[in-house]
Amino acid sequence: MPDFLRLRAISKRFGGVAALKDVDFDVAVGEIHCLAGENGSGKSTLIKIVSGVQPAEAGGSIRVAGETVPHLTPAESIRRGIQVIYQDLSVFTNLTVAENIAVGLHRGVHLVRTRAIRETAAAAIARIGVSLDLDAFAADLPIAQRQLVAICRALAADARLVIMDEPTASLTRHEVDALLALALELKRRGIAVMFVSHRLDEVLEIADRVTVLRNGEKVGTFEAAGMTGERLGELMTGKLFDYSLRAPPGTLGETVLSVRNLSRAGDYREITLDVRAGEILGIIGRLGSGRTELALSLFGMNPPDGGEILIRGEPLTRHQTSEAIRRGIAYVSEDRLSLGLVMPQSVAANIILAVIERLGRRLGLIPTPLRASTVVHWIEALGIKVANPDNAVSTLSGGNQQRVVLSKWLATAPSLLILDSPTVGVDIGAKDGIYAIVRKLAADGLAVIMISDEIGEVFYHTDRVLIMRDGHVHGEIVPGDSTPEALKQALDA
Repeated sequence: MPDFLRLRAISKRFGGVAALKDVDFDVAVGEIHCLAGENGSGKSTLIKIVSGVQPAEAGGSIRVAGETVPHLTPAESIRRGIQVIYQDLSVFTNLTVAENIAVGLHRGVHLVRTRAIRETAAAAIARIGVSLDLDAFAADLPIAQRQLVAICRALAADARLVIMDEPTASLTRHEVDALLALALELKRRGIAVMFVSHRLDEVLEIADRVTVLRNGEKVGTFEAAGMTGERLGELMTGKLFDYSLRAPPGTLGETVLSVRNLSRAGDYREITLDVRAGEILGIIGRLGSGRTELALSLFGMNPPDGGEILIRGEPLTRHQTSEAIRRGIAYVSEDRLSLGLVMPQSVAANIILAVIERLGRRLGLIPTPLRASTVVHWIEALGIKVANPDNAVSTLSGGNQQRVVLSKWLATAPSLLILDSPTVGVDIGAKDGIYAIVRKLAADGLAVIMISDEIGEVFYHTDRVLIMRDGHVHGEIVPGDSTPEALKQALDA
């Protein structure tokens, strides 16, 4: 197939930093081409250049549908059929489905415009055979349906290349499958898809080719057929990763957490489990399985209706976050942006956020040397890459932000650490660093619960795996006695 998009010698510098260095990249008509790389590899910069948000440096060239484009602007990019669906979707929550799909396409008398808007939206929806209520407000839609709205909007604008930036980060497995099927349908209709994801299994599931970027340079373009996740990870990072099972822990310590017949109507029911010091317990379940609701109950944010929670044999009677923290429970949420961090504040302020009262002296003031030493200790202990602790935490990569969240809770000296999807939105290199930190914490005697929907995450990095479906634990697998395939079958049963 001919190339729809062809980039040659694309470079981009921000100050003294080279974000892209002489990158060649092309996407064929009707191809699914995945762009892979760690955070900071240049993926986002390349997308911004293709969409006209950022200009490339002089010396490179861009061809769209066989025509050289000297100055690609956002309006010109859209006019030529390039549409970007960002991770935040850019859907207008105060507009209806129909208005979101047809936004900017119609002007004129209100009645005529309203009729035309509905016709345009209905036609776009029909092209991909999905079901959406034209009159529903986007604010009332789940994330998967908002994604469909964004895709339909791209089709209504006559998209010939749809760029999907981390489109599956917040979807259930069923919704992921539906989205991947939709990408294949776009391909069948001759629409090219550029797919960006940290989830390498998804990349390999639908891609025709994969282009890998590392430190702003192109490593190469490869056929997806025959590519493995392990090899792709090596190409992205230049490092070999250890995919062996976690070594069985030695003698475990006391039982830190006991849960007995814990239930909460509509969320989960009759959950019974134990976690001992030095153990990493995995809980795997798709979104909607009750896994996060259970974690929130353990942390005092989602009081159960029945059953009991015991910390070192003593019941947790006050289901409040303050009590959970006092009893040694720490919780790292899957949503670090809104529940884990205060993004405008500094790295240092976020690290000490959970121990302000403990560090405070008379009049609530924290001695500057104590604050500084605490911050430096956790930056060094967790290997947080930051030029200045007073920089806003929003300036860090996803992996370093997650390390800041960990440091915030480890500063409370917990005995139980609950990690809810600890590597969501984190690239493969940063994931490996987080796993190493968790393993060391367990080796030092911390009890850990790792909640995830990624099979490899719990299979290779936990000691036991509980399988949750429909709010109930349906079984337990010990990785050393099983296989990833068996775990997947149990999860999807």
